Amino acid sequence: MPRYMDVHHGFVGITPEALKAAHEGDLAIQADESVSFDHAWADPASGTVFCISTAPSAEAVQKIHTRNGIPPAEIYEVTLEV
Repeated sequence: MPRYMDVHHGFVGITPEALKAAHEGDLAIQADESVSFDHAWADPASGTVFCISTAPSAEAVQKIHTRNGIPPAEIYEVTLEV
């Protein structure tokens, strides 16, 4: 199944607790679209949040994040890893 990196903006000052809560919100509903959200990172200074997931499509990632109230600004399929 493909892997995706998605990017969120507008989270300046995000705390570890808020990042964890947002990630847990995705985990609670991810099975509805056969998505597995594997990890999330944040840069509180810029307000950028990054998530890596395994999913059948970018649209599935978009649906889960949007239902959780945090629609991504960008989604990239990860086609090359080392």
